Amino acid sequence: MLSVPPDFAVDPDKIHSGAHALIGYDVDLTPEDGSSRVTLTIEPRHLNRNGTLHGGIIAMMLDAAAGFAASRAKSPTGFTQVVTISLNTQFLAPAKEGQVVTAHGYMSGGGVSIVYAGADLRAPNGRVLSSATGVFKRLKERRK
Repeated sequence: MLSVPPDFAVDPDKIHSGAHALIGYDVDLTPEDGSSRVTLTIEPRHLNRNGTLHGGIIAMMLDAAAGFAASRAKSPTGFTQVVTISLNTQFLAPAKEGQVVTAHGYMSGGGVSIVYAGADLRAPNGRVLSSATGVFKRLKERRK
């Protein structure tokens, strides 16, 4: 599922990906402050061998949330594609099957081509489960 502001003009193909479809998280780009939210209801297919949310999926959600926030930052069209240059992730607490976790992405700085953004993965009670900071590169718009 994708939630965007009513006046947000972006090609859905720039938001949806094969990874998005495979994991099944939801993307919310409605916050007016330019942040983003990526939400997942944890199913058995998302678990590691210890019965908790797999670290790779956590990293993917944090990368997506931070990347969406970076994409929204200072963009004249409301959305600019970015690629991840680096992502530093901290795993703080586990999440279990049935929980709904949300990665909150935010921009923290940057310039014309490089953007700094971060994200926190939180449990429904607001507890921070993981966090990440990243460096993203804006892609130039291709002219047709």
